Amino acid sequence: MCGRYTLIKLSDFTDMFPWIKLPDQDVPPRYNIAPTQPIAVVPNDRKEKVEFYHWGLVPPWAKDVTIGSRMINARAEGLAEKPAFRNAFKRRRCLIPASGFYEWMKSPGGKTKQPMYIRMKSGKPFAFAGLWEVWRDDKGNELPSCTIITGRPNTLVSSIHDRMAVILREENYRKWLDPKERAPDELIPLLEPYPAEEMEAFPVSKRVNSPANESAQCIDPDTGEVTEPAPEAPAPTRKSARTKKSTSKSDDTGGLFG
Repeated sequence: MCGRYTLIKLSDFTDMFPWIKLPDQDVPPRYNIAPTQPIAVVPNDRKEKVEFYHWGLVPPWAKDVTIGSRMINARAEGLAEKPAFRNAFKRRRCLIPASGFYEWMKSPGGKTKQPMYIRMKSGKPFAFAGLWEVWRDDKGNELPSCTIITGRPNTLVSSIHDRMAVILREENYRKWLDPKERAPDELIPLLEPYPAEEMEAFPVSKRVNSPANESAQCIDPDTGEVTEPAPEAPAPTRKSARTKKSTSKSDDTGGLFG
């Protein structure tokens, strides 16, 4: 799964792809982006501009937005069949710019996990493959939301986790953002694991374990041998506790979604 990532300088991404316009507002560096937060996306809505969508896809048929906390990731293998994703896969795709992402590696005993930061060796930003939808409440208010597609890991990430966020190759950005309806067999080949030889991974500070920590220290290399448990969110309010409970299986929507 992909549950945390960074976007340190959005303008570096748009400088690489000048046909993508920056958003109207300033975008601060982000070192610990977490689910249910607004995140930068480039939707295939013909505007070719960075927008901000809720991370956690909320299908149009959902009764409320809480379902989004279970939809932060979408498995590539089921996109064409799952009711929650199949229409978006054909019609509503997006790029999700990033500088790097985190995964947690289990210790030899399996009781603790070490946060690992994964990025391009070049230091350049990249884009995850994403899907988006717009949900409307009974008053007509709209919530645009999105999910990050995950698939098989490359050889670098496979030593850390058995899933990996799909990173699109740059030459496929425009095809992915084509606003026309696309058949699944045209899109599935774009979701292959990104070449491992172009990426690197290293252990980082335990600060990233809490989404409340947002400083550059989150990506400081960790040279110590002490590991800590995987990330825990701050104590939820009574209302958000139900959402937190459902987040634990965010990469597997199970039978509820076909």
